[in-house]
Amino acid sequence: MVLIDSKAQVEKGAELDEGVEIGAFSYIGKNVRIKKNTKVFQNTLITGNVEIGENNKIYSFASIGTPPQDIGYKGEPHRVIIGNNNIIRGYTSINIGTTKGGGLTKIGDNNYFMLYSHIAHDCQIGSNIIMTNGATIGGHTIIEDYAILSAFVGVHQFVRIGKFSFLGGYAVVTRDVPPFARVVGARPAYIVDVNSIGMRRNGISKEAVAIIKEAFKILFRSGLNTTDALVKIEKELEKDKELTHLLNFIKNSKRGIIKKIRDKWER
Repeated sequence: MVLIDSKAQVEKGAELDEGVEIGAFSYIGKNVRIKKNTKVFQNTLITGNVEIGENNKIYSFASIGTPPQDIGYKGEPHRVIIGNNNIIRGYTSINIGTTKGGGLTKIGDNNYFMLYSHIAHDCQIGSNIIMTNGATIGGHTIIEDYAILSAFVGVHQFVRIGKFSFLGGYAVVTRDVPPFARVVGARPAYIVDVNSIGMRRNGISKEAVAIIKEAFKILFRSGLNTTDALVKIEKELEKDKELTHLLNFIKNSKRGIIKKIRDKWER
């Protein structure tokens, strides 16, 4: 069964699969598809071309599929796609894509977006990510799996956030965040250490963590520029999939990675 409160408005053309619940005073637009067992709480807006997967929980006053905050947007019917098992708390906003960004804002699975999170146009969000209260990401941002953005983090458009990274509260991020990094600060954000706790909690071996720590020392402590540091890492360290991902992430960076690091490693 589909449960739609009598005070909700669901436009003709919307597709709601078995087990979907729509709360009072929520609005579901005609081009919205919601898959099995997703629950939309009261006073929620879902409009535009939106596809939402299974077993999501979308709380009151969230808005999904609204036009991008981009002055070049001319009303094109672009999209939002959201995967499965996400929790989207109140006042979170998720905008559709733009023509210049590919027309798609995409979100994976098992994410937790806390109160007042903002996901701008054309963002590509992986899985198992946490955005804490008030975290905001600009357009075209890419966030890889298992990243955590603490309260009121601000991310500049076109930035990439690497997997298993941790961004401390109020960090202002204008360059790419390397995978596995712990980052804090606003003027500018800087690297504190490797996010070894987050890595180990998610099944990455102690040996792999140790290799990443050595790679960070070469990247940020050796005095070498990034190009020479990458050469040294490839010569001296044993490559596993985590190190390979780190190297490829840095090589493919267009904005450049955060290079500033605090004076002493945290142990």
